[in-house]
Formats: sequence, structure tokens, C-alpha cells
Amino acid sequence: MSIHAQERLNVDAGELAKFGSLAHQWWDPESDMFGPLHRMNPLRLAHIERLSGGLAGKRAIDVGCGGGILAESMALAGAQVTGIDLAEKSLKVAMLHRLESGVEVDYRLVSAEDAASEEPGAYDVVTCMEMLEHVPDAASTVRACAVLAKPGGLVVFSTLNRNAKSFLFAIVGAEYVLRLLPRGTHEYARFVTPSELAAHCRASGLAMADITGLSYNPLTKTFALGKDAGVNYFLAARKD
Repeated sequence: MSIHAQERLNVDAGELAKFGSLAHQWWDPESDMFGPLHRMNPLRLAHIERLSGGLAGKRAIDVGCGGGILAESMALAGAQVTGIDLAEKSLKVAMLHRLESGVEVDYRLVSAEDAASEEPGAYDVVTCMEMLEHVPDAASTVRACAVLAKPGGLVVFSTLNRNAKSFLFAIVGAEYVLRLLPRGTHEYARFVTPSELAAHCRASGLAMADITGLSYNPLTKTFALGKDAGVNYFLAARKD
């Protein structure tokens, strides 16, 4: 991909390179980078199923699907799933794992914005997990997700709040003290507050439906859903 192409796309070349260098670890549940995703995935899948009224028989797209952890689990829950990403190495890992697991997911190397122009209003459920804090223009990604959703469709984001608590827990704690993630995984300035994300949703024709926090217990090494959205949180919205 050329520099000019990257400028037209809502993508950070450094972020693509970072995730590309770790792509081989996607399906290792003990890896520093992706182990937490494996541990939280049952929770986020259950959350998406509850909000959507069940995934069986629905069309779903996972924007920024990476190695396919959530995409495969949604397919196992009965959805017809498309996974899109611009990290080519991660997508290749997802495709290889699809061969091993036999779980059918349609993986595509395409941006959210281009996918939206190709398939407007095509999906019952749109998910965008842990991606907004890695792109230059979060509002553009939100708009694309809104376009991809059918009228009345569900759009679910997860991201990191931007405040002193999230800096302490998500960067200092997770990357430097507990070493749950490699150093440099996150850039604090790109964290998105719930009010900012809600504003992006309203501007894109999405009506906010739910905000749920995700917390981590370092003693039990487990995640839990709850009311505290101070660090990690899910925001769900419906397309008007």
C-alpha cells in the first residue's frame, strides 16, 4: 500500500505494522497481546447476543476483525459473518485458522469506509471492537459502521475511555506494571470518551442504546461487565 493510499484511507501505517509483526500470536490464548482478547471474548459475544436478541440467522460484520477471534465466535453462534481489516498479515492468520476450525467467515482486505460504500445497509449487526483507539479518525469509522447497518440494525463499539483512570489502568497498569500488554500498545491521546463516541453516533444517524463497562481483576485474571465505564467500555447504538 502506497503512502498516498494510506492518506486516503483512515489507517495508521505504524499501527498496521505493529499488529502485523504480532499476527502469528492471534490464536495463542497465552500471548501478551491477544491473550486478554481470548479471555474477554465470551463476555463480549454474550453481550452482543443479548443486545441483538440472538445472532442466529443474522448478517454480521466485524470491522477490524484482526485474526478472527470474535468473527469466528459470532459465526458459531449462527450468524453469517464478514470480517474486514487492513492488516493483511492478521487476515491471513484468520484465513488459516478458518481452514483449521472449519468455521465459515468471509474475510476481506478492505477499509470500513470502502466496505460501507460497497454494501450500504447490508448488515443486521455491525461490531467494531478495540479499533477506534487505533485509527486516525474515529468519527469516520463510526460513520462507516452506521452506513453498513440496516435500518434498525445494531452497531456495537468497544474502546477505551480517556481520563486519568484509564491512563493509570490501561497504560501504566496494563503495559508497564502488570505487563498484560506489550508496551506501546495504546496511545492515550486516541482514547475516546463515551460522550465523544455518542456524539459521533448521533452525527451518523445512530441512536445510543446501551453503555456497559468492562473491568479486569488482576488477582483472578478475569473480566466482568458492569456499570463502570471508566476504562474499557461497550457502546451500542441502533440505526434510525
